[in-house]
Amino acid sequence: MLSPHPYLATPLPRAFAHRGWHVGDLAGLENSLPAFRRAVAEGYHYVETDVHATSDGVVVVHHDALLDRTTDGTGPIARQTWSAVRRAKVGGTAPISRLEDVLEELPDAFFNVDVKAGDAVEPFLRVLRRTDAFHRVAAAAFSDARLARLRKLGGGRLITSLGPRSVAVLWANGWVPFLRLGFLSRGAMAQVPVTQGPMTIVDKGFLRSARKAGVEVHTWTINDQDEMRALLDLGVQGIVTDRPDLLRDVLVERGAWPGTGTGAAS
Repeated sequence: MLSPHPYLATPLPRAFAHRGWHVGDLAGLENSLPAFRRAVAEGYHYVETDVHATSDGVVVVHHDALLDRTTDGTGPIARQTWSAVRRAKVGGTAPISRLEDVLEELPDAFFNVDVKAGDAVEPFLRVLRRTDAFHRVAAAAFSDARLARLRKLGGGRLITSLGPRSVAVLWANGWVPFLRLGFLSRGAMAQVPVTQGPMTIVDKGFLRSARKAGVEVHTWTINDQDEMRALLDLGVQGIVTDRPDLLRDVLVERGAWPGTGTGAAS
């Protein structure tokens, strides 16, 4: 039996600080280096983030295509050079970061990186090669085509989440298990909301289908402690949250926070 990818070799469940630790005194600093540093200092091994590429191919950590919402800069990242984008400050205080800087600053952290645009795919992979970070970075995207390109160009060292079509296959197989369609899924992790509109995605059938396909289920973005407990009881393997303080408390009370005892083996 093959050994698991290093990204999935740590104990379950996986706790993801969504865009870093941006609560309390760091409110408004999502996807900033201070938010990532704080998440790791607070005990988080996994951090979720997002990337775009500048017009000259520099990969920057930022959720939106535009700088306007979270920084004092303006305009689309993809149409500006790094020398212009680097002047933007998250929350007006923290410089926007290159992915390369974040990986080098936090060498022991695992990153779940949502590659937000097609023009960021190749620059993103170049960063992973330069920093030798394939073992601790997972790629995600809301585009099956983008994920297919990431896998093709990244090769066997790159671990990815499932795209929308693969998630749909798992969901359908949960309702009609005898179809055994899980082998059609591509990726190692189904990173999904619990519901999508009126439809429930994460339930016992979905988890059963994912388990048969050898796929972990990570739910986002969960900020309520009762919902965190219910999902962990249901059997999800990971939770992505904007309230890492609350998720840590839940995992501590269950003895599943690193260093508190009994995280399940992955």
